[in-house]
Amino acid sequence: MIAPLAKFIDWSVFQVLTMLLPRDDGRNLRLEEALQFLKGPDFLPVESQPARVEFNPDKSGLHFRFPTPCPCDFEENNVVYGRLYRCGERWQERPVIILLHGGSDFPNHRFGFPLIARRCNRAGFNAATLELPYHFQRRPRQHGVLTQVDYLRTSRALAQAVAEIRALTGWLLAEGCPAVALWGLSLGALLTGMTVCRDARPASVVMTASPDNYFLQVDQIFSRHGRGIPPEWRPALEALGMTRATLSSSQPVITKENILLIEGMYDPLVSSGQNELWHKWGQPEIWRLPHGHIGICSGLIPGLTGRVLRWLTLRLDTPTIRQHQMTPPNKSLQATGAALPALDGRSSSASRFTLVGPACLSSGR
Repeated sequence: MIAPLAKFIDWSVFQVLTMLLPRDDGRNLRLEEALQFLKGPDFLPVESQPARVEFNPDKSGLHFRFPTPCPCDFEENNVVYGRLYRCGERWQERPVIILLHGGSDFPNHRFGFPLIARRCNRAGFNAATLELPYHFQRRPRQHGVLTQVDYLRTSRALAQAVAEIRALTGWLLAEGCPAVALWGLSLGALLTGMTVCRDARPASVVMTASPDNYFLQVDQIFSRHGRGIPPEWRPALEALGMTRATLSSSQPVITKENILLIEGMYDPLVSSGQNELWHKWGQPEIWRLPHGHIGICSGLIPGLTGRVLRWLTLRLDTPTIRQHQMTPPNKSLQATGAALPALDGRSSSASRFTLVGPACLSSGR
């Protein structure tokens, strides 16, 4: 995609999002409480219990729910909804890929993820989806709840989402699935990164268009697309950016060979932050695509889903995992990049896709 078109698409979507963002109405933003929570033990606790999953009483066995491990004051948000796409009757013998949507990303969750899930099934993987806190069916019915700025509620929502991802992971492993991978888009990618900074059970993660700092991303939407960020918010954003809500302030507890970052070259929200994250996390594999934030999260890039599934296959297939763990990291990265075909099915093309490793990034490519 050409840069002007990618930037125009992002600009148009962010104009709409700017109107939907909560506004500062002069009330208490609960900043101090949020900072205490983010720095305390309840934000990302060590322990995690498997989810108490219940499937809807129909023959499909697709839709499930479970009570959130971190209940809040809103009843609607205390139930987690999801879908499990099994890849056969003996689905417990196969790995699972958990797909995590972006903020307010109903199109991907409702229409895009079912298509990706079927691709996962054909590749021999189960797939599962979750509705993140305060999204879709989980939005409080009380009018005006989400239209006011509340840093403590936002911080608790991040913790709640990570706890739910960990709970579902625990349930899938308890059911007998040999491995669980996480694949998140935008906000879902941020939560994926936060999860593997605390939990070593995910065998592999894919983070597409991941912001390094959720609060800073909101700042950028305000500043670039519509109205300027209120000056009184800036000290709050800087303080929140120094907590564990920022990915680059923590280190993952899984090996970097099992982490894949996917970045849009024209993404105005996360490209600079993801480059910093790439360095802080020891330079895991990163793919840079000529798209903006919306384009890279749309699921419409030809061949990208298949490429990601091939990357995950190398890490989720048990015999390959053993061989991969015995391979030196540099050789593993080079072999993985060389083995993947180009997005269009022909020989690799730098204009269509760029695989960034330590050597080519330092050389400026």
